[in-house]
Amino acid sequence: MLKTNNQCIVMSAFINIKPSLENHLKVGQNQVTRRKIDLLQPLRQWLDSLEIENRKLALFLARMIPAQCPFERDVILFGRKIAHIPPMCKLNPLYDQLVGLRFRALCYLVDQCGEDIQSYC
Repeated sequence: MLKTNNQCIVMSAFINIKPSLENHLKVGQNQVTRRKIDLLQPLRQWLDSLEIENRKLALFLARMIPAQCPFERDVILFGRKIAHIPPMCKLNPLYDQLVGLRFRALCYLVDQCGEDIQSYC
């Protein structure tokens, strides 16, 4: 470090670090960051790879998986909105897979079975 009148200048910003020291710094950083284990990954992959080939299964999934979050609400008291409960579905770790599964079920009903799906929307 180089001191001037009122400033400190760090010389490492201007000088190239030796490759061995650079590798040593990277190893130290990797030890600090830990590898995360995702226990739900096999279930996510299974839901993503699930193919809809049965009309009854497609109807069941379209009925059971809601189109909108059922927990989102406006709390109204004496005609005035006093609070809003945000949608909690996005906190579900399998939310994207379930929405995708519902979409595939609805597509199967339209494409393969020729059904009208407006009642499920």
